[in-house]
Amino acid sequence: MIVCANCKHANMAGAMFCAECGAQLIGRDALITQTISTDKFKKVGKPTGEDTYQDFDMADAWGSLHLLDTGQVLPLSSRNEFTMGRISEGQPIMPDIDLSPFQAYAAGVSRLHGIIKREGSRVVFMDLGSANGTYINGKRLSPNVEQVVNHGDIIALGKLKMQVLFKDK
Repeated sequence: MIVCANCKHANMAGAMFCAECGAQLIGRDALITQTISTDKFKKVGKPTGEDTYQDFDMADAWGSLHLLDTGQVLPLSSRNEFTMGRISEGQPIMPDIDLSPFQAYAAGVSRLHGIIKREGSRVVFMDLGSANGTYINGKRLSPNVEQVVNHGDIIALGKLKMQVLFKDK
């Protein structure tokens, strides 16, 4: 059993988040979440494929998320797994990629909406039981079921749409 440091709830072995309060259990001290500053990203316009991908310096990134409404780019680098969602003041839930600066609340993004991870040569996305759902190329995902994501796919977290682009493997 893993005891949550936040609420002292006893969770099943291997759990990543507390079933009672949603706090992260494994590696809690090792992971540092930061709010993404919107001025760090290069605005490249609405991504349409390879040309837009080449405009962004992806030196150490294995992929990137291109927000369709704003044209901003969020690099995926240094780690193989990222939780995505939005920060809510006073809540212990801290996603790796905070989409709050991109009007995530208004778009229906949950605090802990989904997870994107690289597993060898494939990339998968999983909806974490979000309130407004996740869609890949218009098809709704079942919660807690991994779905393979391909270069150029459009992922919608609620109404927040982004195109996922990968570096050549």
